[in-house]
Amino acid sequence: MPAGPDPGAITAQLARLSLGQPEAWNTLVPLVYNDLHRLARSYMRRHTPGATLQPTALVNETYLRLLHQTAIQWKSRAHFFAISALLMRRILVDEARRRAISVRVIEQAASTLHPSSPDIDLTLLDAALTRLAQLDPRPANVVELRYFGGLTIDETAAVLHVSPKTVKRDWEMARAWLRAELRNPSP
Repeated sequence: MPAGPDPGAITAQLARLSLGQPEAWNTLVPLVYNDLHRLARSYMRRHTPGATLQPTALVNETYLRLLHQTAIQWKSRAHFFAISALLMRRILVDEARRRAISVRVIEQAASTLHPSSPDIDLTLLDAALTRLAQLDPRPANVVELRYFGGLTIDETAAVLHVSPKTVKRDWEMARAWLRAELRNPSP
């Protein structure tokens, strides 16, 4: 998970948002912007050259989508960054679909999910992850939180309210399942 300002300050602003105080965004954004931008840069650094979306645009689009998340009861800084990472994933998938091109995913995940090929088509990964979520939502959530959200095993366990051992087991199962799916994608 990104490291930045005092997690308590971020959590306090998230609590204000959960209480229906939208003006808390004005205080929250400066607290989380650098971490969101660092996360976006990490994603964009792994994309194929010539991608039209820039990290700042990804952060701005993420922020706009976060503003529309009025039903979320923000629990913590980790929860906020997990939701942000999920939104970034959706934005990148939408971008890839619009342009109908393959985009590169984070190298670490590429080698983790499919070691023989560092390039993974983000739309194929998204489709496989969606199928996994239909079969078993928790391992799919583990992948989203760890891979797209950058959360540790302990942070993922806290967000999902399960033990770290369960997260490790789900992570290993999901990686194996996704490897197989990416080798033989379903139509």
